[in-house]
Amino acid sequence: MATTRSAHTVWEGSLAEGSGTVTFDSSGIGEQAVSWPSRAEEANGKTSPEELIAAAHSSCFSMALSHTLTGKGTPPTRLTSSADVTLTPGTGITGIHLTVEGVVPGIDEAAFVEAAEAAKAGCPVSQALSGTTITLSAKLA
Repeated sequence: MATTRSAHTVWEGSLAEGSGTVTFDSSGIGEQAVSWPSRAEEANGKTSPEELIAAAHSSCFSMALSHTLTGKGTPPTRLTSSADVTLTPGTGITGIHLTVEGVVPGIDEAAFVEAAEAAKAGCPVSQALSGTTITLSAKLA
């Protein structure tokens, strides 16, 4: 069964001087301020499309890796994943780096890295972002 999640943004003003608010409609978790300076320079308490992509990618990847490991008979105790999304103004998103550290009983480092690579390839967010380079660092805790 397909699911759809929704958010909306209200933007006021020009790119450089304006600002907006993104609202998470499906979850109801609230609103976050966005602006070009918070995107291209310092966050200053505001989010950006790249931070939202990083959140989506790290959570999707964690779920995919948990599923992959469980399917191999070695369910994880804990996975700590992060995604770093790089924006180059004038060029766009130039790369995403995933990092994961796992506590997984009964698995060695090589098998963990192999499972992480498979999860990176199979994660729906990775697939949606396939137009950019996605790299991975994976290790057991």
